[in-house]
Amino acid sequence: METNMVGWFEIPVVDMERAKAFYDSVFEISIDIHDLDGLVMGWFPNAHDKVGTSGSLVKHSMYQPSDTAGPLIYFSCADLSEQLGRVESAGGTIMKPKTEIGGGHGFMALVKDTEGNRIALHSVA
Repeated sequence: METNMVGWFEIPVVDMERAKAFYDSVFEISIDIHDLDGLVMGWFPNAHDKVGTSGSLVKHSMYQPSDTAGPLIYFSCADLSEQLGRVESAGGTIMKPKTEIGGGHGFMALVKDTEGNRIALHSVA
């Protein structure tokens, strides 16, 4: 296999500006908004020369946020405590606090974003 299995992800949103503000705040990034003929996308920053993938927030009638259904996306962090500490002030909810995974696999936490999506944070520290 020449590349990682996952090449892109899309997170459903209801309010693009609210979702952008949440992710910009929690991860200290700047998401770029693009309207592709009614499919509104908020592209996460992409470091083409780094390991991993990028993705987008997506606003369209065929995308529905959920905190129980669908895939769970894990965002890699140096120490997830930093991002977790910004979740509530950005309008999100902590569903599961920082928890050791075990077996030397680091830590994880579950978060609900402002749109009602369940996402996860992961770090080795």
